[in-house]
Amino acid sequence: MLRELCTQLGFENVQTYIASGNVALETDEDVVAVKTKIEAALMAYAGKHVGVYVRTHDELCQIAAQNPFHEAQGNQVTAVLIDEDPKRALQKGVRGQVDEELAVGLGVLYAHYPNGMGTSKLKLLGALDGTARNMNMIEKMKALTEPASR
Repeated sequence: MLRELCTQLGFENVQTYIASGNVALETDEDVVAVKTKIEAALMAYAGKHVGVYVRTHDELCQIAAQNPFHEAQGNQVTAVLIDEDPKRALQKGVRGQVDEELAVGLGVLYAHYPNGMGTSKLKLLGALDGTARNMNMIEKMKALTEPASR
């Protein structure tokens, strides 16, 4: 569905990765226009707001390169994509933190779950409207977007 929707919106070389809600596409439009178009189309399809977080290939590379927990397994670290300033988002509070480690990046909050995400109760109050992708997914999306960056 997501691939067809993005193709109908006029984006090119649209690819999705499994049923993850991630899509790679090519366009000359800026990220705000892409976000606005996809959110409007999802609203028409679903009848409710669905948040969309757009990152360019270069931004995905930056997220991966700046991962402060690079020694951890990719499925133990998430990049929480948000549209507001990550420092300000983190200042809004954290609940349920036990052994999880947090760090701020450019346009992203990093969370390291040393004992896995499955039992964690971590809530980043300033990122409740964001979306988290583990570093394995960030690497997959980097690979999918590589041809578009040339």
